[in-house]
Amino acid sequence: MASVCGRMALRAAARQNVTYTPVRFCKMMNDPMEHATGIEKRELLAKAAGNDNPFDMKVFKRGAGTKENPNLIPSAFDARIVGCICEEDQTYVQWMWLQKGTPKRCECGHWFKLIEKAAV
Repeated sequence: MASVCGRMALRAAARQNVTYTPVRFCKMMNDPMEHATGIEKRELLAKAAGNDNPFDMKVFKRGAGTKENPNLIPSAFDARIVGCICEEDQTYVQWMWLQKGTPKRCECGHWFKLIEKAAV
């Protein structure tokens, strides 16, 4: 339907000696960095600086997770909520709060410890 309407408009323009230029050829879209504001701009600036994980949202792979060698979780705060998928085929996430300075054991037996990370 859109192509039919476009053809009709072109025929009408040709009869009346009207010239046209498609808008997409007149002006290119500006850089997204110029339009971004707030949290989106912060994310784009971080990615431009080489930080592909500006909000620490990537999944950490569990290590040994023993009491002597716990999985280290970075945080700029005194506490952070952490999810553990205890078994590979588990269909839910076991959530727990980690407090700074005290390692915590998940129900599956893995240990986690919060470490300090400088705020950006």
